[in-house]
Amino acid sequence: MLGMTTEEADAWCGHVEEEFNLWAESKHSDAIRMNDFYDQQGIAFLGMLMNGDSFTIFKQGKRTPWMPYALRIHLIEADRVSTPQGNGVLGDSIEGKATNGNRIYSGVEIDDDGALVAYHIANSYPTDYSSGQLREWTRIEAYGKVTGRPNIIHLMDTERAEQRRGVPMLAPVIETLKQITRYTEAELMAAVISAMFTVFIKTAGPTSENPLGPMIPVEQQLPVTDPNSYEMGPGAINVLGPDEEIQIADPKRPNSTFDPFVRSLCLYIGAALEIPYELLLKNFQSSYSASRAALLEAWKMFRMRRQWTAKEFCQPIYEEWLAEAVALGRVRAPGFFGDPKIRKAWCQAEWNGPAPGQLDPVKEVEAAERRIALGLSTREREAIETNGSDFWTNIQQQQIEIASMRSAVLNPEISKQTTSTSPGKEVNKDDE
Repeated sequence: MLGMTTEEADAWCGHVEEEFNLWAESKHSDAIRMNDFYDQQGIAFLGMLMNGDSFTIFKQGKRTPWMPYALRIHLIEADRVSTPQGNGVLGDSIEGKATNGNRIYSGVEIDDDGALVAYHIANSYPTDYSSGQLREWTRIEAYGKVTGRPNIIHLMDTERAEQRRGVPMLAPVIETLKQITRYTEAELMAAVISAMFTVFIKTAGPTSENPLGPMIPVEQQLPVTDPNSYEMGPGAINVLGPDEEIQIADPKRPNSTFDPFVRSLCLYIGAALEIPYELLLKNFQSSYSASRAALLEAWKMFRMRRQWTAKEFCQPIYEEWLAEAVALGRVRAPGFFGDPKIRKAWCQAEWNGPAPGQLDPVKEVEAAERRIALGLSTREREAIETNGSDFWTNIQQQQIEIASMRSAVLNPEISKQTTSTSPGKEVNKDDE
């Protein structure tokens, strides 16, 4: 579509990657200058898992000699997106109605057709009372009126039609996790109590003598404590009064059923989160086939979330950056602003993350070799999937290494310039 040869396309991609990394690997890409773009990917995704959704705002900063791009992205905590109170908005914090007639659900403004219009972001958190400032909201339109490009990215895993806000990943299993915590704390306390060695001394009648040694003068005695208070502790000694007797139930700890019970609950949690039990606990005790099947099943979900994050978060930000790069003339892309179809072709990109783990590297490499031989994959794809490397970079580095190995003498047995093959005759190393 763009009328480029393969060599021209490779050269253009290499130039764009260099320009993009100039911006993405700098903390100036962050509006608050805390993280670079790659770190922000993890923060946005983690916030979506914990809170149900995360928000990213496009901002414009100042261009400097060391940062020619003005694009800045600002990550917003999901708690700050809420329905405004007052200022022309009626209703509670769940549902309200704006002055323009649109409805607001948990900070998300929609029109009469149910289409997304804007987001309302507070200047503080709901529980932040220490700042002393009045809580106010800023209305940010979801899309630009002229360009139609997004002003804010709402990262949310939609599960139902007309869903406006996300659901935390641990919401289905939060009660089970709480019960596991309580059960673990109870078992830990029982094990600690059973390990304590506490002595109780019982007296037959009233006595003023100290059963543990000589009498202590009154002025040196400790204050009298509650006679009905008995404490257990490592090496503790308690004196019982007349007709008092201690009976302690045997806790029978450690509990042999603790580990199977917790593992059973982890199986349930893993199924709800689409994470295999072995990977959830990072405990691989099964066979190679079973462990590999568990990892492959988990990577189905990981790849799906990776592709979804790249599509919803990385790609829109890349398109905004590329538009600025073309406008500044740092990247040449004819027809970028003239035809949406051509612009889409220029914006095509592939996003690759860390490679999956390998249980048996030899078998994994042999399988990759077979896929390449049968035309099911490419060397570039296998390099990414195997160890996350770049195939072309590997080839260039191998050329350098091979040339260095040929010019160097690596075998000490032939390190001499000449080698004697017969008495009285020497053969030059190059001739050999």
